Amino acid sequence: MQRDKDREQGTAELHAADPVLSERDRAMLEFERQWWKFAGSKEEAIRQQFDMSGTRYFQILNDLIDRPEALAADPLLVKRLRRMRSSRQKARAARNLGMRLD
Repeated sequence: MQRDKDREQGTAELHAADPVLSERDRAMLEFERQWWKFAGSKEEAIRQQFDMSGTRYFQILNDLIDRPEALAADPLLVKRLRRMRSSRQKARAARNLGMRLD
């Protein structure tokens, strides 16, 4: 119960944090915060929620998390998404070079 109230408050703060973010940008950040609540795969949820392919969604998300407005709106989420992206990029580069990361 308290978690739901905290989450609702966090959502309200996200919407008030920076009016420069579009409604879609805010919706994408909200989705990334709780996508596992949706039934089925993340790709299916993306198509249902945003009416776009997973590929296009991730292109937009990658641009979004590089924006200072997104960082100001939800610093913990944006930093986590940036770390995850960096980790995937390092793993991809290592594979391309025939190296193993442990």
